Amino acid sequence: MPIRRLNDNGGMAVKMVQKKGRKGKKRSGYIFTVRKHPEKGIMSTILGTLSILSVGAAVYLAYRNGGDALPQYGAAVFLVTLFSIAGLVLGILSRIEKDNYYLFPHLGIGLNVLCFAMISFILYAGI
Repeated sequence: MPIRRLNDNGGMAVKMVQKKGRKGKKRSGYIFTVRKHPEKGIMSTILGTLSILSVGAAVYLAYRNGGDALPQYGAAVFLVTLFSIAGLVLGILSRIEKDNYYLFPHLGIGLNVLCFAMISFILYAGI
């Protein structure tokens, strides 16, 4: 089912669907929708990706340093926790909105929760 965007009506998406008529023949029709990818959900996904990469970099650099984590790595992980909280809030707010595609909000929520899980594991293990 091809989807194309119209530029003249504010980004309204047009989706081609196959419908069956009275005699079982397929006929094509258009369904107009105003669904879009929310900016908050995209920002949540970006913050979640940056958070996971930053925690991974801090763990890797501590590993290369012989297991000694410098205070800068702890400060970076603390800031990443704040980014992850902001990303989680943005993801939830964009998921609550109606008439949106939910790919980026779900992805952002998942990435930020995964980052929280990574930070919680590091704190629990005492690494």
